[in-house]
Amino acid sequence: MKQFIIMLLLLVSLPLMAKEGVVQCGNLIYAGTKTSRCFSDEFLSTVQQRTGINTARRFRAVRMDNDELFRFPFVVMTGEGHFSLTARERENLKKYVEGGGFLLASAGCSSKEWNLSFRREVEGLFGKDALQPIAMSHPIFSTVFPITSLQAGSRPTAGHLDGVNHNGKLVIIYSEDGLNDSANSRNCCCCGGSELGNALQVNANILAYALLR
Repeated sequence: MKQFIIMLLLLVSLPLMAKEGVVQCGNLIYAGTKTSRCFSDEFLSTVQQRTGINTARRFRAVRMDNDELFRFPFVVMTGEGHFSLTARERENLKKYVEGGGFLLASAGCSSKEWNLSFRREVEGLFGKDALQPIAMSHPIFSTVFPITSLQAGSRPTAGHLDGVNHNGKLVIIYSEDGLNDSANSRNCCCCGGSELGNALQVNANILAYALLR
């Protein structure tokens, strides 16, 4: 029954968020030319199969500094190494999430440098304590799949997610462990990072939550 109610709510909301009823999800290009080369989009098809949401089956590349960003209800941002956003990218990102957009961010291969850069950028835009741990009781862990723990790959401790709230709702979810569904990734090397083992289910839940908010 719960799954059926979620499906109905999503289908009612869908025409308001995407042209022709198709949810387009963006893969951000940022800091000039940085972007994800292999972050798995398999969760898009999974959400469609599980809920009936008409999702595009592949990400579309979109520049963070372009107004096209605001056409996407959901975008992913991931990569490795240090980076710095431009002034226009910072302006667009803040306007995007505060205006209803949703960002899923992930440190590729658990990159420590990317983690530090992302946290610095978020703190600069939203405040020092903006990123906060997300409790396992949060609705994102039950929208599509029931998730009771985050499988932390090669790390000895359990994984976790952080989030930024705006007006009482999550607008950014971030994983320093990495949320790439490596089993379904294309053109990726085995970097030895601790990507979360149940990333497919986690990403599907996050997308459903983003569209339900």
